[in-house]
Amino acid sequence: MFEASGPATWRVELPHTTAAVPIARALVRSVLTEIERAWRAATDRDTAELLTSELVTNAVEHTPGDRPIELVVELLPAFGGCQIEVHDGRAANPGELLHPGPPVTPVDPWQEHGRGLLLIRALSSDCGHRPTAHGKAVWFTLPAVPAPRRSPEQ
Repeated sequence: MFEASGPATWRVELPHTTAAVPIARALVRSVLTEIERAWRAATDRDTAELLTSELVTNAVEHTPGDRPIELVVELLPAFGGCQIEVHDGRAANPGELLHPGPPVTPVDPWQEHGRGLLLIRALSSDCGHRPTAHGKAVWFTLPAVPAPRRSPEQ
């Protein structure tokens, strides 16, 4: 079920399967489009979708499948951006999310895996994780982007 909980927070439970990834991307795009319309605050939706898919993929691949994954999108009115969280059922820290600098183990350019947390650190304005009652939440924030200028006749 997808619902607005409060004026600027949206939550949805996703299945603990790979099908959650495209669902999460579509929901993030939809919510951020609504935020842009209602709150007049634009966010880089492409980056939000990419980073959300990384978090959801990690939750599916690296956590037990006995609980759904929760996606939370929150508008941050103080600076106009948004925070996106993915809640999963594993309490363990998500690897190298907060360590600046080169990864502990080098990323093999020929491998399909191993770049998700690096992307989140590089493309978000902030990121982190916190414990929850049933596991953890991994999050990132994106700032607002300037609205495109319109010509006077529009």
